[in-house]
This record gives sequence, structure tokens and C-alpha cells, in this order.
Amino acid sequence: MGAQLRIYRRRIRSVKATKKITRAMELISASRIVKAQQRVAASTPYANELTRAVSAVATFSNTDHPLTTESTNPKRAAVLIITADRGMAGAYSSSAIKEADGLVITLKERGLEVNTYLVGRKAVNYFKFRNRPIKNSWTGFSDNPTYAHAKTIADELIPAFISDAATDINGVDELHIVYTEFKSMIAQIAMNKRMLPLEVVEAEGPAPAGLLPMYEFEPNAAEVLNALLPRYIESRVYNALLQSAASEHAARRRAMKSATDNADELIKSLTRLANAARQAEITQEISEIVGGADALASASAGSE
Repeated sequence: MGAQLRIYRRRIRSVKATKKITRAMELISASRIVKAQQRVAASTPYANELTRAVSAVATFSNTDHPLTTESTNPKRAAVLIITADRGMAGAYSSSAIKEADGLVITLKERGLEVNTYLVGRKAVNYFKFRNRPIKNSWTGFSDNPTYAHAKTIADELIPAFISDAATDINGVDELHIVYTEFKSMIAQIAMNKRMLPLEVVEAEGPAPAGLLPMYEFEPNAAEVLNALLPRYIESRVYNALLQSAASEHAARRRAMKSATDNADELIKSLTRLANAARQAEITQEISEIVGGADALASASAGSE
């Protein structure tokens, strides 16, 4: 019984140490997610307005530009996948990777080759373990990205999109991004979007009343699109990185809170088992003492 009691106490100490770690990680994620939410809220309007500006140029001009013109015979597509550098975030990274796998299958069914660009060690390890080709990867900043990181990624993607996919093995006709959109502390949704060529969606329903806006492009629409292209890609990548970072912190906080609660329940269960083992040990010792006293009393009575 003594050995069993020692085992229970050792396990209780181990679970308490683990609980301290999970609780600390929960508090760290809870403190960081506030700043991450603020950064998402600050960057989203700029990214949306820039996308709207590019859409306006595409809609109200007849310029044939790679930014808005789809290839008649697409050959290759680039997919940027954003995951976490660290684990203990529940299904955050696996959900993004699953979404990316579905996108890659869809692109290959269309007859396109796929160049994968990865952000986060989880995606890099996933692809390396399965011996899948990786065009380029970036790690070390998934939980705290900066605009410089987004610019580094965009500087890799823009030349690939501008290059001719038919003659350049690095050239792509389409550019897709897979990331986790932060909806709330409870909901984070893995999704994929096509960044280039820009999809101009026609609005449903009757046309708006009144005069339509007229745009004048200086020096011309093509030059405006050339100037907007790098800013558009950088802002979209940066916003996706921030959305993913906020989602990572929220997922890790939720996972660590669940782990802490499970540790509490396990400690209670082990404590009950330890108390039962201790009680059984005490009962056994009392039984041995009483048995020994009875034996001594019987021996004394026999000698008399």
C-alpha cells in the first residue's frame, strides 16, 4: 500500500507542475490576444479599402493588366499557407493545413501545377515529413508578425506572379492564400482566397440609382495598377498574418484553459485515490497491531 500511495503522490505533483505551465500559457495568450485583436482591427480597413480601389480600377477601365486579367490557359498556381510555429493550440494549424490540402486537390483537378509557400514550422514539418515540395518557407514570427515580414513574403510572390508561367518554372498564373480568419474568441475559421488575378464580383439585383462614378487615371490605368500591385499584395498578406496570429492566440488560450481544467479534475481524482490508499494502509496497520496484541494476550494466557 505504501508504494501505491507514493505513486499517487508522485503523479499529483507531476500534474500540478503541468497545470502551472498550462495556466501560465493560458494567461500569456490571453494578454497577447488583446493586442493582436487591435492590430487586426487597425489593418483590416486599409486592406479592404485598397482592395476596393484596385477593384474600381479594374471595373472602370479597359486595361488588360495581369492584376485583373485571368490567363486563358493557366499552367501553375501558388498557394501561401499560414500556420503556427508552436503547438499547444488545438486544431489551429491542422485546420489550416486541411483547408490547404483541399485547395491543392481542387487546383490539381483543374490541371494546374502547385507551388507551395509556407509560413510557420507546423506547415513546414508537415510537408517535409510527407516529402512534399516546398517552394519557400518562413518561420519564427507566426504569433507576432510585422509588416516587414509581410513585405518579405510579398517580394517573393509578386515576381512569381509577374513571370510567364509558360517559360519560367517559378512563374504562376494564380495566387491563393490559406489562413485562419479571426471571428471571435470562440470562432476562428480556416479559409482560402484567391488574391490574384483579382476577382471582380458583379453585384446582384438592380443597378444603383443615380449617376455612376467616373474615374480619371493619371498617367493611365496600367500605371496605377502597377503602383497598386505591391501594396495590394503586402496589405493582404499582412492582414492574413495578423488574422492568423490572433486566431493562434485564441486557439492556444482555449486549449490551455481546457488542459488546466482537465488537470484540476485529474488532481481531484488522484487525491481521492491517494486518500483511499492511505486509509487502506492505516486500516491494515491497525489490523496488524490488533492481531499482534491478540497473539501476545493468547501467548500470555497459555503460559499461565
